[in-house]
Amino acid sequence: MSPVRLTRQERRGQTREHLIDAAERRFKRDGFHATSVDAIAEEAGYTKGAVYSNFASKEALFFAVYERHVDQRAAELEAAIAQASSKREEIRAAVAGADPGDDGWIAVFFEFWAHVLRHDEHRARFAELHRRGLEPVVRSIAATGPALAPELLATAQLALGNGMQLERLTRPEEVGAADFQDAVWLLARAALRHDRDGEER
Repeated sequence: MSPVRLTRQERRGQTREHLIDAAERRFKRDGFHATSVDAIAEEAGYTKGAVYSNFASKEALFFAVYERHVDQRAAELEAAIAQASSKREEIRAAVAGADPGDDGWIAVFFEFWAHVLRHDEHRARFAELHRRGLEPVVRSIAATGPALAPELLATAQLALGNGMQLERLTRPEEVGAADFQDAVWLLARAALRHDRDGEER
């Protein structure tokens, strides 16, 4: 049986995925600024021209990596929310999934975040992806009827989570995964409505 021949569009899609995979490996290992387009091309086994025929810039390539993370994370959050039997279990599951440990992603994510704040053309796209990643949390919070606006509370939880991740990167021997989960739970608990008997929902 002869091998299946890919169409030009399929080959382009395959090249694009290989480049995103290679870019993620290099960004995690070396950081955003220290990673060159040449290094990404070499990692993927393509020419620099192949990179630029698929992505307008190194930033565009990072956005492709980030968008894949957002989509994966949103799917994980949806699953965690659907399976949780209580609000606390839901938050613990969601936070656990958000804490990959020190695999290099969190550090480069914060590096890129600082970079886009100085570039308006990138900041808007970053904010849109950021907001998209929050949507499952916003919907979940809205369903509980919190005292605060759902998007505000989801944003506060994300900000606290990001801060705890920075603390974990800085002091891994002092700030553990359970501390990360507990901090986000405390914030959520403070905003949750209570039933008449005082039980959290």
